[in-house]
Amino acid sequence: MSAVKVLFVCLGNICRSPTAHAVFQQLVSAGGLDDQIAVDSAGTGDWHVGLPPDRRASASAALRGYDLSGLRARQVGPADFVEYDYILAMDEQNLRNLRQLAPKDFRGELQLFLHYAGDRQQREVPDPYYGGQDGFDQVLDLVEEASRGLLQALVQRHGLQARPR
Repeated sequence: MSAVKVLFVCLGNICRSPTAHAVFQQLVSAGGLDDQIAVDSAGTGDWHVGLPPDRRASASAALRGYDLSGLRARQVGPADFVEYDYILAMDEQNLRNLRQLAPKDFRGELQLFLHYAGDRQQREVPDPYYGGQDGFDQVLDLVEEASRGLLQALVQRHGLQARPR
């Protein structure tokens, strides 16, 4: 069985999507599912390509035990719609942009990430870039909740089972 591939997308790939990438990757690893789920992140914009995540995002994530240091921003491209089974946007604007980029034959799931956060009324992970530190903490709260829901959904949908390391 080939790995289920998940791509998290925000605007610049320096705050929200790398945070989701690191949080979800840690859940996948803790569940012994590294060989069954592949994780990446990207942005719809190209302003930060090649740069590490925002230092505030990295600092907030580190306080909760997540490591963003190895991640670098990249832009979504046509190959992503071939490569990934799930492309999850952080907000409505990025979801619209992704829908415009997606080829007509894309068979994966293109969805808001918070779709997996249960019955939450909030649909978007807000961009913390221009705000204070509390915005990065809020992003982590939302991402952790949605990541747990996403992992549970993938395990159920794809019959994934943890493998001992």
